[in-house]
Amino acid sequence: MTGTVSKLAAPRPAAALLPPASLRSAALAFAPSPRRFRVSIAGRARSPVIAMASAKEGNGATTKKTALHDLYELQGLSPWYDNLCRPVTDLLPLIASGVRGVTSNPTIFQKAISSSSAYDDQFKQLISAGKDAESAYWELVIKDIQDACKLFEPIYNETDGADGYVSVEVSPRLANDTQGTVEAAKWLHKVVNRPNVYIKIPATAECVPSIREVISNGISVNVTLIFSIARYEAVIDAYLDGLEASGLSDLSRVTSVASFFVSRVDTLIDKMLEKVGTPEALALRGKAAVAQAKLANQLYQKKFSGPRWEALAKKGAKKQRLLWASTGVKNPAYPDTLYVDSLIGPDTVNTMPDQALHAFIDHGTVSRTVDANVSEAEGVYSALEKLGIDWDEVGKQLELEGVDSFKKSFDSLLVSLQEKGNSLKTASV
Repeated sequence: MTGTVSKLAAPRPAAALLPPASLRSAALAFAPSPRRFRVSIAGRARSPVIAMASAKEGNGATTKKTALHDLYELQGLSPWYDNLCRPVTDLLPLIASGVRGVTSNPTIFQKAISSSSAYDDQFKQLISAGKDAESAYWELVIKDIQDACKLFEPIYNETDGADGYVSVEVSPRLANDTQGTVEAAKWLHKVVNRPNVYIKIPATAECVPSIREVISNGISVNVTLIFSIARYEAVIDAYLDGLEASGLSDLSRVTSVASFFVSRVDTLIDKMLEKVGTPEALALRGKAAVAQAKLANQLYQKKFSGPRWEALAKKGAKKQRLLWASTGVKNPAYPDTLYVDSLIGPDTVNTMPDQALHAFIDHGTVSRTVDANVSEAEGVYSALEKLGIDWDEVGKQLELEGVDSFKKSFDSLLVSLQEKGNSLKTASV
């Protein structure tokens, strides 16, 4: 089954969409229009996804509780939303439904900017002011990131900097440029100028040293495009090295998440298993991604304990949380909540695209699973190796594909912005 989201024509009463009182101060500046969402599964409309339970606040307003609230309150997993577009106020109903952060990437912005007229006025102003296409792109992106940071800042403050982040990625053209990535991260951090922004840096071999340096400069980082346990360990070490090199006596405001990609692993390994074709191989389809993710969580537990970590924790350091990314199910034969249901546990984040988010609210199961059946996960991991699956090679291929995909989205958008800018200049002559 596949979940899709549609906006209903009839507006809800505004009070029903208001986030908790602590979020309203951030929301007022944006004067949002009310929105209502429903989930449609296999063509059948379901009840509005926000209204699964309700509770009275002290001021008498009703807030709606969903499975996302339960994920955080009962299991310690922070549900984030993997999308961003204008109007940014469309995030308000999602915040009210339990979303606690946002991730973005070049593909998300390519779709947002190229498919919406909401960016046109600002773009025209930028071109009129003499900006080139790439400069204009960053101005558009930075405004969205700043506006989203404002909406999530109350969560950031309430959790003492543990949650409520909005992520923006450095140019994908820098994926193999160590120093260029460091300079881009510093620049983005400076121009966005929000305490709850995460600068996204890819976990390429060239950028692992960049992560260390950026962290040592006191900048919080979302490390993205992690596809293997070996690279994940290098990312953890870069974070720990960066904290130690920072020289800061208070490390509490330098945080990080490690975005470990999930569904793309199954997509690739399933194809490999189908080529092998034996019953044993075919029986392992749809199991590789969750197995590897569970073993990554075991590594997380190991690395963030012991004397080295304890010395950093005494200075206020926060653990680099595992963030499950690429959690939309790509194979319709699999349950549409597979990559959320299977990886629930404390001190983790799951950033979900639209379908996964609304499917989980509608029929997800809130139960601790990330450290369940670990021996089974080890068995799957080993069985795949015996069938000739090289996990490091899988990671390298997926990393190359991920970087290439982001570069293509970035370049495609810049070309379309350049063409639009040229037409605006011609029209004004």
